[in-house]
Amino acid sequence: MRQPTTSPPPSVLPDISPARGEIRLSSTVSPISSFARDESALKLPISPLAGGEKWSAQRTKSQRFAFSNDERPKHKRRAGSGRTEGGGDAGRRPTSLLLTLIFLACIATFLNTSPAFAHASDRGYVLLMPTGYYLTGGAIAVAASFLVLAILPPALLKRIAAKRLALFAVNNGLRLLTSLIAFAIFATLIAAGFLGSRDPLSNPLPLTIWTLLWVGLTLVQGVFGNLWAWINPWYGPWRVATAIFPALRDRRLPQWAGYWPALILFFAFAWFELIDPAPDDPARLAWAAGIYWLMSFLAVIAFGYEDWSRRGEFLSVFFRMVSRFGMVEAARPENRTSLCLPGAKLWAANPLPASGMFFLLLSLSSVSFDGLSKTFFWLGLNGINPLEFPGRSAVMTTNTIGLVLIFAALSAVYLLAVLLGERLAGSRLPFARSAGLLVWSIVPIALAYHFSHYLTAFLVNGQYALVAISDPFSSGWDVFGTAGFQVGAGIVAGYQSAWALWNAQAAAIIGGHVLAVLIAHGLAYRLHPTARQAALSQLPLTILMIGYTVFGLWLLSTPTAG
Repeated sequence: MRQPTTSPPPSVLPDISPARGEIRLSSTVSPISSFARDESALKLPISPLAGGEKWSAQRTKSQRFAFSNDERPKHKRRAGSGRTEGGGDAGRRPTSLLLTLIFLACIATFLNTSPAFAHASDRGYVLLMPTGYYLTGGAIAVAASFLVLAILPPALLKRIAAKRLALFAVNNGLRLLTSLIAFAIFATLIAAGFLGSRDPLSNPLPLTIWTLLWVGLTLVQGVFGNLWAWINPWYGPWRVATAIFPALRDRRLPQWAGYWPALILFFAFAWFELIDPAPDDPARLAWAAGIYWLMSFLAVIAFGYEDWSRRGEFLSVFFRMVSRFGMVEAARPENRTSLCLPGAKLWAANPLPASGMFFLLLSLSSVSFDGLSKTFFWLGLNGINPLEFPGRSAVMTTNTIGLVLIFAALSAVYLLAVLLGERLAGSRLPFARSAGLLVWSIVPIALAYHFSHYLTAFLVNGQYALVAISDPFSSGWDVFGTAGFQVGAGIVAGYQSAWALWNAQAAAIIGGHVLAVLIAHGLAYRLHPTARQAALSQLPLTILMIGYTVFGLWLLSTPTAG
C-alpha cells in the first residue's frame, strides 16, 4: 500500500516568509491553491485536499542548523515583521501611590516600541486529518468522567487524594545560594541581550525567557512542584538587603490589595508576549526584563518578599498556583517532602478572592487567545487574508481588544456556570466562596493548554537554546560544549511527526479536562453536605468543560497563520 506523502506538492504550499505570520502564495500557483485563494477572498472555508491525511508546513526563521559555524549567514535587521516580528482612607494613600507607580513603570516598559525582528519558530499549518472524531471523542470522555464521578462515593475520592509517600527533607537554607546563582545567571542573560547577537535564535535571553522559563519551567512546576521558589531571582538579593537593613523584614502588602497587582502585571506580560510587535528582540527584551526585575525588587523592599511574591509578582503567583498540581509536596516547618497524586494538593486549597480567581482565568484565556488569534477564522473576522498576513503590527488594536474580550467571556461563562450549579444544588453558601474554590479546577486545563499550544515551538527552540547558552555573547565560546549542536527542526515536520504531535496535544487537552472534572468534584464535596448536591452543582461546570474541550481541539486542528 502506498505510504502517504509527508507534504503536498510545492505548488500547493504557501510560501512562509522569515517574518512571523507572513504567509504568501507560492510563485507557482496550482489550480488548488488558486481555488483556495478565491475562497479566502470570498470568506469561504478553505477546501481540504483529497484524502484524510494531515500535512504541515513549517520553516524556522533562521536555518542556522544547515550551516557550520563559519558558514552561518549574517542576519539583517528587519522592520515591520515579527513574534514577533523579531527578533479609602488616608492611611492607604502612600501605599496606593507606590503600587500605582510600580504598575505604570512596568506597563510602560512593555508598551515601549522598537523595530521588529523575526521570531524563533513560526508556522503555517493546515490540518487535513478528519478531526471530527477527536472532537466528539474528547467531549464524550469528559462527559463520561462526570458520570463516573457522580456515582463514586466521596469517601473513596478523599482517601485517594490523601495518599502520601514520604520522600526526604530539604535544607531550606540552600535557597539563598540557589537564588543568588539564579540572579547571576539572569544578570548574564540581560548582558547578553544587550551585547550578544541580534538574532533571537542565537541570543540566549529570548530563548531562555520564552522557551525555557515560560514554557519549560511551567510544565516542570505542574509535574513536580514549586521549583521556582529555589531559583527566584529576587529572594537572594532580598535576603542580602534585609541582612544589611533588618527593618525591611517587617514590610507587608495590604490585604485589600489582594492579587490585583499580580493580575495587572500578568495582563501586561500577556500583552507583551502575544501582541507587542517584537517581544523576541534581544535588546528590547533585555530592557523589559531588566526594568521589571528592578521594579519588582523595589516592591519586595516596600512590601516584603513573602507578601509580594505571593500576591504581587505575577511569575511567582503563577508558578505557585500551577505547582499545586505537581506530585511533590513540601510540608512546613519540617521541610519534609512527600509524593502525592497529580492534583491532590488542589483539593486542600483555600478559596481565592476575586482577584486571584481572575488571575487563574487569565492564565487560561491568554493562551487560548494566542491560539485563536492565529486561526483563519479570527483573521477572516478582521478582514485579513491569512495567505497575505501583514504581520503583528497591523493587528495590534484588534488583538488587544480580542485578548480582553476572551478573558471577559471566559470569566463571565465560568461565573455563570458556578451560579447555575449552586442554584441547582440549592446551596446557601456565599457565591464568592464557591467561585473562589472551584476555580482551582482550572489549573489542569491551563497546564494542558500550555503544553499543547507551545509543544512544537519548545521542541525546536529548546534545541536553539542549547546552542545559545554555550555562546551567550556570540564570541566563539563553547561553555557547555553544545555550541556546535546541529539543530534538527525536522523533528516537527513530516507526516509521522505531525500525527504524533497532534495525538499528544489532543491527549493533553482531553486529559486536562478530565482531571479538571475530577478536581472540581473533590472541591464540590467540601462545599456541599451530600454527594447529590455536589454532583448537581457540577453539572453546568462540566458542560462548560466539555465545550472548552471541543474548543481546544478545534484550535489545534483549524488552519492557522502567523
